[in-house]
Amino acid sequence: MPVPWFLLSLALGRSPVVLSLERLLGSQDTARCSPGLSCHLWDGDLLCLPGSIVSAPGPVLVPTHLQTELVLRCHQETDCDLCVRVAVHLAVHGHWEEAKDEEQFGRAPDSELEEARNDSLQAQVVLSFNSYTTARCVLLEVEVPAALVQPGQSVGSVVFDCFEAALGAEVQIWSYTQPTYQKELNFTQQLPDCKGHEVRDSIQSCWALPWLNVSADGDDVHLVLDVSKEQHFGLSLYWNQVENPTKPWWHRNLTGPQTITLNHTDLVPCLCIQVWPLEPDSVRTSICPFRKDPRAHRNLWRAARLQLLPPRGWRLDAPCSLPAKATLCWQALGGGPCQPLVPPLSQENVTVNKALKFPLLKGHPNLCVQVSNWEKLQLQECLWSDSLGPLKDDMLLVETRGPHDNRSLCALEPSGCTPLLSRASTLSDDDLGALWACPMNKYTHQRWALVWLACLLFAAVLFLLLLLKKDHVKGWLRFLKEDVHAGAAARGRAALLLYSADDEGFERLVGALASALCQLPLRVAVDLWSRRELSAQGPLAWFHAQRRQTLQEGGVVVLLFSPGAVALCHDWLQDRASAAGAHSPHDAFAASLNCVLPDFLQGRAPGRYVAAYFDSLLRPDAVPALFRAVPVLALPSQLPDFLRALQGPGIPRPGRLADRAEQVSRALQPVLDSCLRPPGTPETGRKKGPEAGDRT
Repeated sequence: MPVPWFLLSLALGRSPVVLSLERLLGSQDTARCSPGLSCHLWDGDLLCLPGSIVSAPGPVLVPTHLQTELVLRCHQETDCDLCVRVAVHLAVHGHWEEAKDEEQFGRAPDSELEEARNDSLQAQVVLSFNSYTTARCVLLEVEVPAALVQPGQSVGSVVFDCFEAALGAEVQIWSYTQPTYQKELNFTQQLPDCKGHEVRDSIQSCWALPWLNVSADGDDVHLVLDVSKEQHFGLSLYWNQVENPTKPWWHRNLTGPQTITLNHTDLVPCLCIQVWPLEPDSVRTSICPFRKDPRAHRNLWRAARLQLLPPRGWRLDAPCSLPAKATLCWQALGGGPCQPLVPPLSQENVTVNKALKFPLLKGHPNLCVQVSNWEKLQLQECLWSDSLGPLKDDMLLVETRGPHDNRSLCALEPSGCTPLLSRASTLSDDDLGALWACPMNKYTHQRWALVWLACLLFAAVLFLLLLLKKDHVKGWLRFLKEDVHAGAAARGRAALLLYSADDEGFERLVGALASALCQLPLRVAVDLWSRRELSAQGPLAWFHAQRRQTLQEGGVVVLLFSPGAVALCHDWLQDRASAAGAHSPHDAFAASLNCVLPDFLQGRAPGRYVAAYFDSLLRPDAVPALFRAVPVLALPSQLPDFLRALQGPGIPRPGRLADRAEQVSRALQPVLDSCLRPPGTPETGRKKGPEAGDRT
């Protein structure tokens, strides 16, 4: 049974607790005025042609304020349309001009002027109404008695009933007088659609909309549309992007009832749902129910990608708008945090899916882009690493320029910027300063040239000796062809073992596997043998350093799955924050998920990773499907294939590979049996070896 998550009704029938709108019977337009005023509505609409503004010959009426109210115009008891009532507030503008000679000589005003002052004031007020389906213009005649005519004072209002409009439309209303004595008033209003409680119970076209229930059931989100079997309707899922046009994602014409299932990983804040009956001129209603859902915001950041646009551009790709800022930083070869640079990128909100410019003359593999949401760092990519190779052992020099063109140079280090008195070739140049990358190998001391010369001379002498002893060398070369040449790559290849420390028995099993692999030999790194380094650096920093070193040397990362590792992966995919904080400070597997899973999600895992599990401790289908992009091998039943994947291109003879697999299997079997033995069963003859200890 799905657990109710939230409930959204697009058409739920009558709702007695909602206050209904005022109903106007009949289709005749009417006008009424404030007490003391008289008004008349001209028959029919007229053509709206506002003229030029003219000077007022004396006191005139002008509109000062527009006010609207939603009402219902009903042709029958259940046949109503949405209508906009407009009230125009009027005031007296201008004053009577006294004759100059009357003011100078104090003569009484003439009889014509006095008669005009005692007359009532009249005006023709124009109301213009415009929406995407309707355009109307009406004329109202208003008369104000002389007793109410006071310059600059409000005299009341005139109310027009009413302009019919479509549900959900944006309407614009203008008002001015004929002749025009001042700039016309204008007013814009967004009318409600069928989601509005005040209209959905009274407008018949809203009753045909499907009833939509959105609920969560585990990892799935269900859209349940409860309509009759005969009703046909359209359903559209789309991304409502603010800076860009709406992007359709899914559209179907359906017949009710229907249940559409979405995975929770598909939710993003701008995912909206639009539904409408498949009828001419039907009402469409849209909802965006995931705007405040935490899982949708986490999915949005996981889907965001930084992309390099040669030669000097970049772009942040994401389904929705992101409240984010971006900075440039410098990633040193030895690890550590990426240090922000000057000049930075724009600190304004990053516009997604739009090409932006770097303030750089050229790229460098150590230059990275950081994107954060003002709370924490969300993305970091060294965009030039794919095209320019791995990180370099370069020193970054930062040049700053003062207000009087005085310049200073410093070397960027983890502790800060060390002042220098030298210069080099530039990566960036603008009014604030410049960045200079200096390869450290250019500054090697000259005495090393003698060492290289001695090494070359020794190599030449050794080569001559081999030529003189070529008969003895042939047998040695034959041995190399069979063993050393084929196994050289495997013997020197590095392997990083990652596992979840479920219990002490499983740690002993991992230690036994690592020790057996070292005998092949392979250069194996595992956190079980590096507890001191792990405590000093922290799991995340230790894993970053080991992973970078292993992959730069052409090695492989081994993901050893257990029930605990599978649970960690599922927790990370569902809620990254909660999965990262509840494990041992020595657990490198939990810390590594922040970098391992993005490699699989972005397709960078093949050739770098191998997955394995002990077939007596875990079912094959328990390994998450995401990790099946690389070989997933069972131990010890698939040990030959496992060793072949670890050794890479240099594969020994099949007989030798089988011997090595048998050697590893003999080392694993006793420890594996002890893991499977029920609690309380005594163990006999267990030998404590290096697999149970700390090699630091």
